[in-house]
Amino acid sequence: MPSARTTELSDTLQHLRNAQSRAPMPDWPVRAQRLRQLEALLLRHRKQIIDAIHADFGQRPAEETELLELFPSISAIRHALRHGKRWMKPRRHLADWLFLPARTELRPQPRGVVGIIVPWNYPLYLAVGPLVDALAAGNRAMVKMSEYTPRFSALFAELAAGCFQPDEVQVITGDADVAQAFAALPFDHLLFTGSTAVGHHVMRAAADHLTPVTLELGGKSPVIVGPGARLDHAVERILFGKLVNAGQTCIAPDYVLLPRGQVEAFTTLARAAVARLYPDMARNPQYASIATDRHFERLAGLHDQAVAAGARSVALTDAARDADRRLLPPMLLADVHDDMTVMQEEIFGPLLPLVPYDSLDEAIAYVAAHPHPLALYLFETDRTRIDTVLSRTHAGGVSVNDTLYHIAQHRLPFGGVGSSGMGGYHGEAGFRTFSHIKPVFRQARFNGAGLLNPPYGARFRQMLGWLLGRD
Repeated sequence: MPSARTTELSDTLQHLRNAQSRAPMPDWPVRAQRLRQLEALLLRHRKQIIDAIHADFGQRPAEETELLELFPSISAIRHALRHGKRWMKPRRHLADWLFLPARTELRPQPRGVVGIIVPWNYPLYLAVGPLVDALAAGNRAMVKMSEYTPRFSALFAELAAGCFQPDEVQVITGDADVAQAFAALPFDHLLFTGSTAVGHHVMRAAADHLTPVTLELGGKSPVIVGPGARLDHAVERILFGKLVNAGQTCIAPDYVLLPRGQVEAFTTLARAAVARLYPDMARNPQYASIATDRHFERLAGLHDQAVAAGARSVALTDAARDADRRLLPPMLLADVHDDMTVMQEEIFGPLLPLVPYDSLDEAIAYVAAHPHPLALYLFETDRTRIDTVLSRTHAGGVSVNDTLYHIAQHRLPFGGVGSSGMGGYHGEAGFRTFSHIKPVFRQARFNGAGLLNPPYGARFRQMLGWLLGRD
């Protein structure tokens, strides 16, 4: 027998679905108004949002929340407002020449009610980003917030209730049981961002209703430092990508493949980069805490297990591990091997293994031998080597000579491949993810379709022979 909360979720979905059926194809002014309301919410309550996320993490720099959550959320809204009306327009073409003068069109149509499951690491952006695309595509939405960010989740639910009509957007809070019931609802589309392990459960739950899913998972995103890389630049950008949000980023660099013999140079440059980016780290308010005690213990365990198995730990700062504050200073791990848990699981924190290679082919083979990552980073100046890596590796997205920033490009879809996810969104790609692109064939009044009607006689066989002889 379903629980009261499950029944409540089902009733909420039905309420939104009924509203969508009354207005299945909202025009652009309606969609734009919903987006503007969301933008106003973010701007009006900016400080409350920053404070709530800071409180959930224990320490989350306001600057990181503004740069990595508020800015891309508002930027996504403004991009959709600039381009969404064009995205809505049907794309019309002449039919294939055999069927002229018929015409075809591709007509974007809202999927209906979209479900969005939000993780804890970027609780604002990973709620607002897909919501923007869903609203631009004309859908209504239910958004399940993470139980690991209770203050922000409660705040966002309250703010959304004051921003949207109850039959437009509903923000749901609750524990893992609520999330499980949420994933099992018969949405018209479900987007989940989180771990690969949980992604399996979400996909199984969605399968009961054949709900189409977009899974934004993770995995071990590698960095390849090529033989022609500018090493000082590479180290700084790798450390930036690794240490914002204390490495709790789904596309954070997970490990570094670098030419054998460069480990010590990398270490020296890494220490200098950390001192430059995060001076006096033990007291620096701009370095984030690990979000939960459980995750802190997991990361400490990954480090300690690797060291016990023969890895060499290299501290990049004088700051000490502090469980009470959940402060985990950045550390390199040298002399690692694939049997270590730290080389098997996504790290999701400020530990960075170094894996030396003897040739670029060896580095490419290493990446290819492991599950496809959500992101791949390449530092190299030689165009031939860059093209070689791009053509011989699979990843959800790639940044060349930088980290993270491919996720911020509205014209690039964001998504995984294989075990790092399926489907993508952001910008027009997100609009299309949350739309059914309905194909339409429009027959002309005067046409030759009747030439292929039965009964099938000599004229039909002659016509078919002519058709088979052509492309």
